[in-house]
Amino acid sequence: MNEDFLDAHERHWDDAERLYAAGRWANADHLYGLAAECGLKGVTERFKAAPLDGKERRHIMEAHKPSNAWDIFESYRSGAIMGSHFVVPPVNPFTNWDVSQRYAHQSRFDQARVDPHRQGAERVMEFVITANLLGLL
Repeated sequence: MNEDFLDAHERHWDDAERLYAAGRWANADHLYGLAAECGLKGVTERFKAAPLDGKERRHIMEAHKPSNAWDIFESYRSGAIMGSHFVVPPVNPFTNWDVSQRYAHQSRFDQARVDPHRQGAERVMEFVITANLLGLL
């Protein structure tokens, strides 16, 4: 199948919001991370003007790797003419999120853990909206 990072971003965000409203913290948290990751990858491809290569296909937070989706977005954003329209938080809000947490017991998740990830995913959604308004998408 062809990748569509922006569609995946919207789909994961929408489902995360529904789960968040229902207090389903574990799955909402997982989908907020995926929504942010997909949104960053979609906008990064537009800054790069090419598909992401294998080394750029990182999760939002991969501490064991030299870079992650957040860092890769920042590197392309900072070199782009319109990059100043995308204010990146000084700290990656997903430093304690990992895609493997989908296997964690749901009792390890609560609203306090999910809220920073929700805010980070919301920031990425703002990046997607801004990119669309600027004609990048």
